[in-house]
Amino acid sequence: MALDLTGVDLTTEVVRTARLVLRPFRPDDADAVFRACLDREHRRWMPNLPEPYTRADAEEFVTRSAARGRAGGTALDAAVEADGELVGACGVRHLDAGMLGPDIGYWTASWARGRGFAAEAARALADWAFRHGVARVHLFTDVQNVASQAVAVRAGFVREGVVRSCLAYQDGSRADAVLFGRLREE
Repeated sequence: MALDLTGVDLTTEVVRTARLVLRPFRPDDADAVFRACLDREHRRWMPNLPEPYTRADAEEFVTRSAARGRAGGTALDAAVEADGELVGACGVRHLDAGMLGPDIGYWTASWARGRGFAAEAARALADWAFRHGVARVHLFTDVQNVASQAVAVRAGFVREGVVRSCLAYQDGSRADAVLFGRLREE
């Protein structure tokens, strides 16, 4: 079941939690995104980042790429802000749903890890999707990305199984992923 976005302007939609503001990316986010994407641990789990990652790539992301899904009605990609500082990103994509429902993705900047921001943001976007009519949301994590799996559990997702060879990395390798799901009634 797809989301009912009647009356929702995704280009300006903001989701708030007790500590976070999930908002559209702005041009002034480019420096923080660039710094975050230079981090080796961050890059390890982000297979689609250009190599090398440049400031121009960060500018492209915050001004065009992140806005594209919002403008097209297919995604709500958000800058995650805590106390006025960009601490990561979180998105709900494939708003037209499908069997597994929309998918959630997230990352946290190295300077903000360990404070629960990713789990709080993922939970907030799942709840947002449920308020707009979907029955389920899901996410994938690399089987070796134990930190991301812990985030999924803290965000209320349940481990459903392993999907073999579904992640494609830039070096041509493939990896298994853990599938997590969350139902509206959970």
